[in-house]
Amino acid sequence: MKTTLALALAASTALATSAIAQDISEFRIGILGGENTQDRMTSNECLREKTEELLGVETKLFAPADYNGVIQGLLGGTIDMAWLGASGYAKTYLEDPEAVEPVLVKVNLDGGYGYHSIGFARKDSGITSLEDMKDKVFGFGDPNSTSGYLIPSIEIPAEIGATMQSGDYFGEVKFTGGHEQTIVAVNNGDVDGGVTWADGLGNWEDGYNSGALRKAVDAGLVDMNDLVEIWKSKPIPEGPVVLRSALPEDVKLKMTGLMASLKSMDEECAYGVLQGDAKGFMPITHDAYLSIIEARKAKSN
Repeated sequence: MKTTLALALAASTALATSAIAQDISEFRIGILGGENTQDRMTSNECLREKTEELLGVETKLFAPADYNGVIQGLLGGTIDMAWLGASGYAKTYLEDPEAVEPVLVKVNLDGGYGYHSIGFARKDSGITSLEDMKDKVFGFGDPNSTSGYLIPSIEIPAEIGATMQSGDYFGEVKFTGGHEQTIVAVNNGDVDGGVTWADGLGNWEDGYNSGALRKAVDAGLVDMNDLVEIWKSKPIPEGPVVLRSALPEDVKLKMTGLMASLKSMDEECAYGVLQGDAKGFMPITHDAYLSIIEARKAKSN
């Protein structure tokens, strides 16, 4: 945590001096899907304001319709920073190893940086397990989501002894488009069960401490008492905050410091950015994602 404190100090110093970053005329933050566009923009507006104040250049938020929009923005140089999922980072790295640098990872209240893919259904459906999902409709989120697709598409077939192809075990397997869409689809009965993400800490009734379920509860989209957990993945490494490698070094340092100190600087802002209760961000390196990169490569073969 000494590194985190040093980064936080660098950020607070930079904010105090409001130094103008050289060589960039604007800064662009990409926001992954998971909830509707307006809510994503609102949750991150405070980060946009702090970034603009810190760097002294116009800062914009981009919330593409799907994960790939953020990934392609990073690869093409039209997005400068994003908090990616582990699978999204793996895809970015596999397409261009030099495009981005992972710098920070979200830290849970228990000090870890893992989370889970959570399988869930409506309580009144009578579904309580994957066994009960046989011949029913299963919902994935986004094909570039770690918890909404990659990990459950590997772990669930191993558990049920069948593929995720429609008609093999599940009656139909479909993509909803994102985490919020999956939660709403299950809640509305449009699909019988699906997967989303949560830290797995705290109470089910709250949507756990952080993650897509917590955000859905906060937004009033669901009452967790109407839902039941039917499956939980093994721990997944939380995805990294990445910065475009071509950015000036002073910009990278300032933005790393800002993100590292966000929780201590503005707890309300951090709650929105971190999608619930968490300790904040800590340093992370590429090596933390080697297993996810290998899993992504295996799925593409």
